[in-house]
Amino acid sequence: MTKDTPQYGFGTHAIHSGAAVDPTTGAVIEPISLSTTFAQSLPANPIGTYEYSRSANPNRDNFETAVAQLEQAKYAIALSSGSATTSLIVQSLPIGSHIISGADVYGGTHRYFTQVAHTHGVTASFVADLGTDLAENITENTKLVWLETPSNPTLRVTDISSVVKVLREHESKTGNRILLVVDNTFLSPYVSNPLTFGADVVIHSVTKYINGHSDVVMGVLATNDDELHKKFRFLQNAIGLVPSPFDSWLAHRGLKTLHLRARQASASAQKIAETLSQSPLVLKVNYPGLKSHPNHHVVATQHRDGLGGGMISFRIKGGAAAASKFSSTTKLFTLAESLGGIESLLEVPAVMTHGGIPQAEREANGIYDDLIRLSVGIEETDDLVKDIELALENAVE
Repeated sequence: MTKDTPQYGFGTHAIHSGAAVDPTTGAVIEPISLSTTFAQSLPANPIGTYEYSRSANPNRDNFETAVAQLEQAKYAIALSSGSATTSLIVQSLPIGSHIISGADVYGGTHRYFTQVAHTHGVTASFVADLGTDLAENITENTKLVWLETPSNPTLRVTDISSVVKVLREHESKTGNRILLVVDNTFLSPYVSNPLTFGADVVIHSVTKYINGHSDVVMGVLATNDDELHKKFRFLQNAIGLVPSPFDSWLAHRGLKTLHLRARQASASAQKIAETLSQSPLVLKVNYPGLKSHPNHHVVATQHRDGLGGGMISFRIKGGAAAASKFSSTTKLFTLAESLGGIESLLEVPAVMTHGGIPQAEREANGIYDDLIRLSVGIEETDDLVKDIELALENAVE
């Protein structure tokens, strides 16, 4: 994105960014460029823009252009998966670096921080609330803070600006810059743009809302920092963490309807969360769009139109048995991992996405055996609400 980019609305940019009409054929939808290599007229003098598809590819470039526009970033870099994005960022840190992460994070992120990062000399510690506990956990080796907001799976919301303030104050006192990386997967660029609140890097599992059709595994990061972009781009090429042209094309296609899907999912999730919060069969509901949410005031300013997003988690009465029965009783919500697709999904984090985290640590962060996570799709709202109500009645005796 440049200062000369027209200030259209989100949906207009989603459809047109990185999607110029093909100059040769006039095609309004870009072709898929599957070639791995590109001809040169002389040694080291390519005929066109490209040399080798690991380094750059037309479909990947177009997708990155679109994501950068929607995240209000100068740069975006597409990678082979969301986990690859995490890997690349951690590998960019110096040996001996320390990461501070929110404790309530995606299980794959926790796994990487605790079981992989140490192999290249990076350690991580987890805090319950980055909004209040960050400053006292910073060490002289802290180089990065990792934030999910809302968090996975208990939907805790953190004020990004308050975290940035702590980090900037630390930098002014010590000269030590600590990067803030915000995982924006749960909201998508439509609902929130963390870079505008001071984050250094924003990341997504493209597999989720950006692609939105449960047929691509992919990741992306975005930043406004020239040096970070240069470092990340080098690593992307050197390590080879690149998505295929076809996946890039599919993800770009999905991105064009993100605004429509995110609005519908948020509207349905709001109705479902309100229904769950009124049910005597439910112990607790976690949803940013509810006025009862602990940080609802942050949602009002940090999310577009105060939208709560399409993710909900709740604790059902009856423990693990009720959670299991509920999960196998729904008709429209499919029991499966992942999220952010057009179809509604549900899972039990304690035995699925977060099953690798020790029980005591899980429960300390609100991930109990009776916690169910919903990814609300774009089916008719009333049908989804009815599906939830019937499953609750069948699951809780």
